[in-house]
Amino acid sequence: MNKPVIKIDVVSDVVCPWCYIGKRRLERAIDQLKNDFDFEVEYHPFELNPTMPIEGRDQKEYLSEKFGGEERYHQITSHTEKTAASEGLKFNFSIQKVSPNTLNAHRLIMFAKQKGKQAQVKEALMSAYFEKGIDLSKIQNLVKVAVENGLNSLETEAFLKSDELASEVKLEEQINYQRGISGVPFYIINNKYGVSGAQPTEAFVNAFSEIGAEVSTGESCDVDDKNC
Repeated sequence: MNKPVIKIDVVSDVVCPWCYIGKRRLERAIDQLKNDFDFEVEYHPFELNPTMPIEGRDQKEYLSEKFGGEERYHQITSHTEKTAASEGLKFNFSIQKVSPNTLNAHRLIMFAKQKGKQAQVKEALMSAYFEKGIDLSKIQNLVKVAVENGLNSLETEAFLKSDELASEVKLEEQINYQRGISGVPFYIINNKYGVSGAQPTEAFVNAFSEIGAEVSTGESCDVDDKNC
């Protein structure tokens, strides 16, 4: 007997710390329920700052302005690092010097989807930014991440130096804005339910269990049904 399928569309940005934390919590929930349901996960773009210069900005300076000062920057990043550590992630804001424009990263994730490597490249980009301090504004660094996750070096570099898929990324973002998505992470489940924020693993488990039960007991027609 086939298990019910739960489709999860994840709207997120690669430089959003709660998107990465939420990713781990989501993965734990999926692991807990893998014997009951089949899961299909797809990632969709969201730029926290689409007006960021293509070369990026000094990360500490940019986030200090955003958070309201250097002291507040240290408070928030310290809290985020501790929360990430509780999920098995090793965030280190001190080694990340550049807050990048993430359009190219989202283009790369969409390109990787065409090659069957979306999940791997999405994970690798987030780890590169939050755990390894890699400057994602530089094409050579994006290519390196892609190659380490099974993509062709020359093909990926040529793609990133073009504007291919840029309009597709922007269109997806516009659709999500029109849906009312103004913050990430945001999860769309079975094209019907919306979940906002990096929910605890238990919340995902409860939501998927309820939605999965609905899927498995939903109304249907059979060949002898006189009402269908």
